[in-house]
Amino acid sequence: MEAIFHGVLLAFGLILPLGVQNVFVFSQGASQPTFLKALPATITASLCDTLLISLSIFGLSLIVLQFESLRIGLIACGVLFLIYMGFSIWKSKPTTVDQTKSLSTSKQILFALSVSLLNPHAILDTVGVIGTSALKYEGTEQVLFTITCIAVSWCWFFGLTFAGVILKKFDESGKVLIIFQKCSAIFIWCTAVYLCTGLIM
Repeated sequence: MEAIFHGVLLAFGLILPLGVQNVFVFSQGASQPTFLKALPATITASLCDTLLISLSIFGLSLIVLQFESLRIGLIACGVLFLIYMGFSIWKSKPTTVDQTKSLSTSKQILFALSVSLLNPHAILDTVGVIGTSALKYEGTEQVLFTITCIAVSWCWFFGLTFAGVILKKFDESGKVLIIFQKCSAIFIWCTAVYLCTGLIM
């Protein structure tokens, strides 16, 4: 029970802060015509978190992050994807305004992959916090800890998507969602600028 409780607290502690991944998943719930249409982003983000958590606990990503050139390349790719994604979200409209401009399934998957796997800070947090914490457990307890962290991640992203859908129902005109889309794009660009400072400094 200790491993499960620890996993819940730790996973929520990492995932709750407003980040580009959370903003993107929420925005898809708010802008897609139905809950099902927003699932590509939700499932992709959840699968990426599952991969990162698994790698952090088994220690494979620690080896990768030892290479400085790889870290710099990861940040550079992340910045480019975030800039492109910001423009796409800025131009997209909620389905109540213009259904043809909501992000396609392929774009949802691509962007969810980029904000999940090309975000070095998220990777470092996952490796440094979850990976290190998992060292406390062995055998069955470590498995329970891993499953708990992954389950919290899946529940959170599905909850964010559903929250976006609920928001859309209370905003039939689409005006609030348009503002949210613009704010999301600005937040994503700010994240790209922040990542750039990691290359300069």
